[in-house]
Amino acid sequence: VDLSHLSPEERWRVEHARMHAKHRGHEAMHAEMVLILIATLVVAQLLLVQWKQRHPRSYNMVTLFQMWVVPLYFTIKLYWWRFLVIWVLFSAVTAFVTFRATRKPLVQTTPRLVYKWFLLIYKISMAVMFTLFGLNLLFRIKPEDAMDFGISLLFYGLYYGVLERDFAEMCADYMASTIG
Repeated sequence: VDLSHLSPEERWRVEHARMHAKHRGHEAMHAEMVLILIATLVVAQLLLVQWKQRHPRSYNMVTLFQMWVVPLYFTIKLYWWRFLVIWVLFSAVTAFVTFRATRKPLVQTTPRLVYKWFLLIYKISMAVMFTLFGLNLLFRIKPEDAMDFGISLLFYGLYYGVLERDFAEMCADYMASTIG
């Protein structure tokens, strides 16, 4: 069928009808695939819960490592340079703070350093709410620009907020075991 003389809407309808004709009879296979997906997710969730209950330390370390490294792969693959720069800075400072928290004997100023660093990251991750609550109006920033910036901050804040919470917990455990 020559589609060149049809309007774009009619072309879309013809292509849509072709796609349906091509995939006719696959409904049972699609339903089976969905059931397999759901079963796999349930089993995986049960296994993760059991792992967390039986071996919490290894679970926390593996999930923290994955949460820290997996975004790096996508960042490099998709050329998200701003995220990469922020990730490198965050990682460098967090590595330094974690290094200081795991040294024995513990330097007297280390707990304050750990607290200040993770409190700063927490405050930055919470700054998203200012844009969402309309702080942009005080500075006469267009709502579209403020929301774009706010959504970016939301994702950065969620990612780094969760990551820093786990690092802070790990540092606090090390320092508590060192201090006694």
